[in-house]
Amino acid sequence: MNQETQTATFNGENLYREESFTDRTVGTLRRMTPVDKEGNIDNSRAVVYVGQTQVMTAMGALPLSFELQADNLADAIAGFSDGAKVAFEDAMKELEELRREQASSIVMPGAGGDLPGGGKIQL
Repeated sequence: MNQETQTATFNGENLYREESFTDRTVGTLRRMTPVDKEGNIDNSRAVVYVGQTQVMTAMGALPLSFELQADNLADAIAGFSDGAKVAFEDAMKELEELRREQASSIVMPGAGGDLPGGGKIQL
């Protein structure tokens, strides 16, 4: 059996320095500052803010990670709640879509003929 090997190539043109801020209650904010290969700030690219939190669901904790449209840390803090709400709604929509896909792929006896004996049960 011949398998292709993939090589992980680190992109030195897309480097960011990461800083974390947390309130130790609700979540974490990450400030991703673009840098060049020498670690100097790259002012040609924008700073990115990412929020992280988790919500409890009937199935347990659901981790959420979401990018925030912010120009500074204060704006990222102010937008955290709205960003988390949108991320949660998007995650719920995605889970519902996965449920629909799974429900439509249920094999019923006699429906597909993929089961041994053609899926036909005789008594």
